[in-house]
Amino acid sequence: MLQLLIMGVLVLGAWLLYRRFVAEAKRLQEKSRRAQREQQTGAVGTLVKDPVTGEYHLKKDEE
Repeated sequence: MLQLLIMGVLVLGAWLLYRRFVAEAKRLQEKSRRAQREQQTGAVGTLVKDPVTGEYHLKKDEE
């Protein structure tokens, strides 16, 4: 029974690590695509509109 519990914990841990890896890969892929589009168009950055103030600002990496 203990072996089954340990195996379950290991499988759950591996699944969580896999999900984290996939999320990070998607984030890096989007960052790379954004940088490629900026390079093709000659843009300095991507503007996003602040929904509260209505002002535009440069998109940060963590957004």
